[in-house]
Amino acid sequence: MAEALFESVRSQIAQNLSATLDALAGGQTDWVALAGHVLSQLLISVIYLGILLLVYAILISLIRLVVGSRRSSKPWFGQLRTGIRYLFGLGGLLVIMAQFEASPELLKGMARAGLMALGFFVGWLAIGRLLRETMNRYRLEPSIRQLVENLFSVLTVTFAAVTVLSQFGFDVVSIVAGLGIVGIAVGFAAQSTLSNFIAGITLLIERPFRIGDWVTINGQDGKVVKIALRTTWLRTRDNIFTMIPNDNVASSEIINYSAEGATRLNIPVGIAYKESARAARDVIMPVLLAHSEVLQGPGMEPRVVVKTLGNSSVDLEVKIWITPDNLEVQPRIMADVLEKIKEALDDADIEIPFPHLQLFIDDAKGLAPLVQPFYPRPTEQGKGLSSPGDNHE
Repeated sequence: MAEALFESVRSQIAQNLSATLDALAGGQTDWVALAGHVLSQLLISVIYLGILLLVYAILISLIRLVVGSRRSSKPWFGQLRTGIRYLFGLGGLLVIMAQFEASPELLKGMARAGLMALGFFVGWLAIGRLLRETMNRYRLEPSIRQLVENLFSVLTVTFAAVTVLSQFGFDVVSIVAGLGIVGIAVGFAAQSTLSNFIAGITLLIERPFRIGDWVTINGQDGKVVKIALRTTWLRTRDNIFTMIPNDNVASSEIINYSAEGATRLNIPVGIAYKESARAARDVIMPVLLAHSEVLQGPGMEPRVVVKTLGNSSVDLEVKIWITPDNLEVQPRIMADVLEKIKEALDDADIEIPFPHLQLFIDDAKGLAPLVQPFYPRPTEQGKGLSSPGDNHE
């Protein structure tokens, strides 16, 4: 009973498949003859492929024998071998397609497309190597090198794909126009992203700063740790990471403290009017010369100059230089130098003033009995109660 059921199902499936294939073929088909033809073509194709593999092996052996074992280990030999493999593979594909009665137009299109693809590959290798050597010669940053290589690869693949498709009758103009419309739509949908991307490319080309530089961007101080195509990463002195969109970076004022090497710090110091600026300078200079993080090289000597005459003090300015490596600890250096200056001025009894008010009273004779005990020296007629040296807070 089970055997009869199985035989009935098998015969029904075979009948359905035969009817379907006959309908696709447009009439009755001798499946035995067709199978024999297919097997014979496959056998001939295998023979051709074997001949191609044998010729390839002989050719590679001869080339290796000519160039020698040392040169055969070079990268160019591997690329040459890859190109030869590609040509033999293309030839094998054309042979197989010809055995299965592919049209001459299709075979010609495949041959032209395959050779053009190989030409684009060789051009990509040659021009890519020239680009890398040029970028190494000019010592471009790794981020710029990666950007140029990626753009070159994308453009090469795009042109290669369009050229190959044109060999099979595709309308290249329509494809490019369609890609342009899609690009416009994507541009409107991702306007902010594209704006940051273009700004990132601009920053990589103009290079207002590099990775490791200390900069101020949009009022934010930090060390540049990464320059991506969409954002720029800063690390502050508090070890806080900040990501700023490149569009904002490109349109804002950028201050780069590391671009020219050493950086000068200006530290304000005030002394009283009764003190001598020269004496204060003589006290401050040994502090600066003894500090280990203050540069002493030619043109970078520490200096103390009179900046302004303030309301209640003579304002000095201490000018010191530090290395780019010390920009990360710049606030600590300034605080340390200022503390040592304060201690040195205190030890020298040089007054550091604070804001105060001096009051002068002229021709106030009625107050003479009150102030006479404090100032026993008689006052001159018409001079008031105070002398030029008498100052009262």
